[in-house]
Amino acid sequence: MAEAEEELAHAEVLELFQAALARLVQDPLLCDLPPQVTPEEIGSQVALEYGQAMTVRVCKADGETMPVVVVQNATVLELKKALRRHVQLRQARQGGAQHLSWKYIWRTYHLTYAGEKLADDRKKLRE
Repeated sequence: MAEAEEELAHAEVLELFQAALARLVQDPLLCDLPPQVTPEEIGSQVALEYGQAMTVRVCKADGETMPVVVVQNATVLELKKALRRHVQLRQARQGGAQHLSWKYIWRTYHLTYAGEKLADDRKKLRE
């Protein structure tokens, strides 16, 4: 019986949280976020507005562009992690493949900027 009460309480908290997020997303600064927004996406958008983050547009070989938000002093590794989160969120929302082998992806494909391969994960993006 106690477990059912905990589950119900969790469900109620989750519903309240989603309602609060929906109200937040109606703010003019956050209106371009998706309806099922995550707290991380809200934090990223706020960081962008305050100049603490930047949007990196990652262009795939097929021409698709993915806007990825990272902090101003981000490294290549942090960009890779942000790209991974972006793709996983997009797949979850669109119902695509649930698992990708990121080890395979980074061995097969590379991030480049102005023709230079971004091979050093510790290198800052702003350098």
